[in-house]
Parts: sequence; structure tokens; C-alpha cells
Amino acid sequence: MTESTKTSATDMPDSGWVDRVEPAYLRPYLKLARLDRPTGIWLLFFPCLWGLALASPGFPDPVLVLLFAIGAILMRSAGCVFNDIVDRDFDARVARTRDRPLAAGTLSPTEAVRFLVVLLLAGLVVLLCFNHFTVLLGIASLGLVFLYPFAKRFTDWPQAVLGLTFNWGALMGWTAVTGEISLAACALYAGAFFWTLAYDTIYAHQDKADDLLIGVKSTAIRLGSRTKPFLFVFYGSALFFFAASGALAGLGWLFYAGLGLLAAQLVWQVVSLKLDAPADCLAKFQSNQWAGLILAFAILGGRLLTSLP
Repeated sequence: MTESTKTSATDMPDSGWVDRVEPAYLRPYLKLARLDRPTGIWLLFFPCLWGLALASPGFPDPVLVLLFAIGAILMRSAGCVFNDIVDRDFDARVARTRDRPLAAGTLSPTEAVRFLVVLLLAGLVVLLCFNHFTVLLGIASLGLVFLYPFAKRFTDWPQAVLGLTFNWGALMGWTAVTGEISLAACALYAGAFFWTLAYDTIYAHQDKADDLLIGVKSTAIRLGSRTKPFLFVFYGSALFFFAASGALAGLGWLFYAGLGLLAAQLVWQVVSLKLDAPADCLAKFQSNQWAGLILAFAILGGRLLTSLP
């Protein structure tokens, strides 16, 4: 779950495994899908895993875990491709993103659209492996997926739109086991929403200078020097709703012990965060992989404790 946290003028470095291992004709597609930068895959997958673990009476079904893992890879890749198709003109004007395949012209929009269709069809195949309610829920998420790349054009809170979109798997993980929605699943989704609102605000501080110049919006720009107090509110809200989901699902004390560890990790993020240091913002953003893992173990431990005779 690691990526380089070094400062770079571009988020498309030529020193990763894609450039070292893959043939030249595949490299632009793999970079377009961000497969050399897996943080987003983990952050999309963890809410699915949380929902599965919260709903399961013991260990989650490994087949369901595998399906959600494959789905996270495919849909995060599809989301990156769609985002870059929509934002290719903006990306060409931002130092961090100007070397992305569409912005740099190493892939054409037509090639990107074809790749997107392949990814979406593969994602549909995975989705159809779930129960009927989960399939419908997955289809319902496409509206948010379509909306997100445009959000930065009309709202100061595109990170909130990402929070609604990126954590849909928390609901789907629950329904894949139970076939229905519950208050516990909704509380988990709410907690995940605030978690994403916080970590993507941190991420957005990398681009705030360029975003101001090109006229796109973000919570980093909207909150500015008040970001840290708001991060405490966002992460505090996330912890509140996570605790509520555990209580509604009847999890044991191990869950709350894990939640305490998660709280410490989130507090560390905010206290040590350097808002004007892009490399530190990236590092703190990436540390949410560990936050997601901590919560996964907390839910699993709390659930297994209640299943003991």
C-alpha cells in the first residue's frame, strides 16, 4: 500500500513499475488508469470491506471480498479515465497533472473513451455477480460517478461529492450480505463520507495555487487557513458515525479499541499536517490507507468477538 511521497512537478513520473516492466504501447493506458498509484484503489476498496465485515456474522465471504477488490480496481480505473477525459484541458495547465496521457497528448480522447468502455463492461460483469438489490444499488451510483468530475466547476465542495461517490461501496458491501439497507450501513456510509471529505481536502491543498489560477473550486481554497479546525470536525464526525454503525450492528469492545487507535491516527494527521508543503499533504493523504486498514480490523475484531460462544 505504498507510493512515493517525494515532491515532483508531475504525478506521472517515469521511474515506476509501469515504465520499467510494461511494453510502451500499454504504458499510457496503465498511467491513465493510475494503476501505478494504488492509494485510490485502497480508499475505494476499504468502504466495501467495512460494509462486508459489518454485515457478516463471522469472517466475510472471500468470494465477495475478491469481487469487491476486482471491482475497486476496475471502477477506480474507470473513474480516473473519465475524470481525465473531462479535465484534460485543465490538467494541461496544472504542473502536477500536465504529463497525464490525455493532457500530454500521448493518448487521444477517442482511445481513452474506448478504454473507458472496456473498463465499464468489465465492471458490469463483476457487478452482475452480486444479488439483485446490490446490482441496482451499483447502477444507482453511476449518477454520482458522472457528476463528480464536473463538481469543481460549480461548487466549493467537490470533495463532498467525492465523499458521496467514493464510499458507495459501504452500502453495497452490506447489501451484498443482507440484501437490504439498514441504519448501521447508513451510519457507516456517513462516517466514510466525512472521512473522505477530510482526506481529499488534504489532497486538494497540493493544487490550490494552480486551481486558483485556472478557476476551479475546492475545499482547500474555500477553507484556506481554517482547514485544520474543519479537518478536526470532519474526522470527528467520521468517528462519531463509525461508532454509531458499530453500536447499531452490535459489535464487541474490540471494535471500540480499534476506533480509539483510528482516532489517534487521524489526530496525528491533522496535528502534524503542513498545509503549504505539497509532499506532506500527499503523505498525510496516503496515510489514510492505514486508517482504512485499522477500521477494517476494528470491525472484524468487534464482529468476531460477538460470534464467540
